[in-house]
Amino acid sequence: MTRGHIAALALLSGIAGAVYATLGLVELHTFRSGVYDLVIFDQVVRGYAEFTLPGSLVKGQWNHIGIPLPIFSDHVSPILALLGPLYWIHDGPATLLVAQAMLFAAAIPVLWVAGRRLLGATCAYAMVCAYALSWPIAEAAAFQFHEFAFMPPLTALLFERWQAGRRSHVVVAAVLLLAVKEDVGLLVAGFGAALLCGRRRRHWRPVAALLVTGGLACTVIATRVVIPAFGGSPYRYWAYGGLGPDLGAALRHVAADPLGSIAVLVTPAAKAGTTLWLLAPFAFTSLASPFVLTALPMLLTRLLATDLPSWWGIHYHYNSAIVVPLLLAGADGARRIALVIEKRWPGLDHRVVARAWAGWLAIAAVASIPQFAFRTLFDPSFYSGAPRQEAAAAAAALIPDGALVEAANQLGPALTSRAKVVIWRDMPLRAPWVIADTGGPQPMFSSRMAQLADVRLLRDCGYEQVYDRDGYLVLHAASPGSAAPDLTPHRCAAQPDGA
Repeated sequence: MTRGHIAALALLSGIAGAVYATLGLVELHTFRSGVYDLVIFDQVVRGYAEFTLPGSLVKGQWNHIGIPLPIFSDHVSPILALLGPLYWIHDGPATLLVAQAMLFAAAIPVLWVAGRRLLGATCAYAMVCAYALSWPIAEAAAFQFHEFAFMPPLTALLFERWQAGRRSHVVVAAVLLLAVKEDVGLLVAGFGAALLCGRRRRHWRPVAALLVTGGLACTVIATRVVIPAFGGSPYRYWAYGGLGPDLGAALRHVAADPLGSIAVLVTPAAKAGTTLWLLAPFAFTSLASPFVLTALPMLLTRLLATDLPSWWGIHYHYNSAIVVPLLLAGADGARRIALVIEKRWPGLDHRVVARAWAGWLAIAAVASIPQFAFRTLFDPSFYSGAPRQEAAAAAAALIPDGALVEAANQLGPALTSRAKVVIWRDMPLRAPWVIADTGGPQPMFSSRMAQLADVRLLRDCGYEQVYDRDGYLVLHAASPGSAAPDLTPHRCAAQPDGA
């Protein structure tokens, strides 16, 4: 790689990282972020930084408010431990947002190397620009933080190391991917299946078989052994109620009604829309490569879901896990198509076809910007602050350091670096401090009326209202005689009729 290429890729990566970080940090500082998932990951990474069992107060608050739930009972993502040392430099959710931006940007040089091997340097630049501007990365950068931030650089590395013929490096990359989340074993297995489908490099078949068996085994062990061992349920996130109550029933349903199960993949129509949005920016050439199998298992598990619309939509972070495999499969498919065309029409250079594909990448990437999260960067109101921002900041300032607080969703991230934050919701045990929001919808309440009812309940339980502005209310209930009045939970529940 020449110095010119190194400089160009460093510039592209730096610009991309700055854009992603800007998107996340502006949302954080203008109270547009939320407890789910930013505060959850902040609490987990802080646990790693402090060398304690990583857990989340938010996840554990229904079991016993103020006691963190071990995160391995919810998801198996040990790779988050790598972020722990960053909290020694700056303890707070902004660290996660910057780290995520850098991880997304880190995929760019690796992608360029892989793309150059496939289609040449010019097309490789088109590929990395298409990735940097891609809507899955935009939506993930706008959705606070998630462990899938590790997926783009690691999947790019997995493919590039295979290209380089370094089998031990491929295994290391696969192991790191398996540490991202319990279901990433499906992606590793898919990559192994793609290698098994190739006619060349037969010496890769033992590694490919290892990736398939190891990926599937790790997913099974994580969900069936590790999560239950920490008190969780393997069916905590079961979203396939339309197919059956558990895996066995779902498999029997698919076997008994394969056509109906296929219909689930495009029902509702939003699923088909997501699939088109994933394939069209790459001109559908991903389908011409066996490497599409890398992304297919994780995509199918989302499209087969019947109960969680967020899984099959175009928003949030889910698609960032598979955008790099689809892009690399698209490049490989374009190369295959170009060679077939050149063989049939010898006068047509395959490089012309490849560059036409690269041109489509650039056009599609730019055209998608107004449709997704990057468009907010061009809106001046995005930087001027969210409505009621001053009231939110003043409410957060009233919470003492170290206190246990139920926070309205958008206020949690502003408090998590100095207080013990859980989300505002109706529970039998309540935090001594509560920041309620009656001016906007909250994820744990069905309606604004339910929010107002909970505020009345807190007052009836003896909470004193110490702040009221623009819909934000701060309520406090000290425990008389308690050594730690700002940490002691309070019982506050609606009384049955006639009590």
